[in-house]
Amino acid sequence: QLQLAESGGGLVQPGGSLRLSCAVSGGRLDRYAIAWFRQVLGKNREVISCISRVGKIIPYSDSAKGRLTISRDTAKNAVFLQMDSLKPEDAAVYFCAAVAAKFGDYCPGFVDAFDTWGQGTRVTVSA
Repeated sequence: QLQLAESGGGLVQPGGSLRLSCAVSGGRLDRYAIAWFRQVLGKNREVISCISRVGKIIPYSDSAKGRLTISRDTAKNAVFLQMDSLKPEDAAVYFCAAVAAKFGDYCPGFVDAFDTWGQGTRVTVSA
């Protein structure tokens, strides 16, 4: 059974950086599309970026482009979200999610496409 576990959240000042990790167990990265989402209380979960089973990256969020970057380490079976130049509006609970991918480039950008989720990690951006 695939399981995901996020870590790395915390409090950071505006303009600062954080690196979130998503540890994947029970399955190999080369069989899953993995995405990062974020959610602010009272709002819908928003997709940030997806990395396909073959490592293709699709950055879905215009507000995050150039600042929040997804990557993976297949040896560690982990996916990361490097967060730079953080803004107060980046504060949210961040989730990683996975879906088994039949095709190499499959990398959806919506919540209902993913069937495995982590518990989330909170990011607070404040001076």
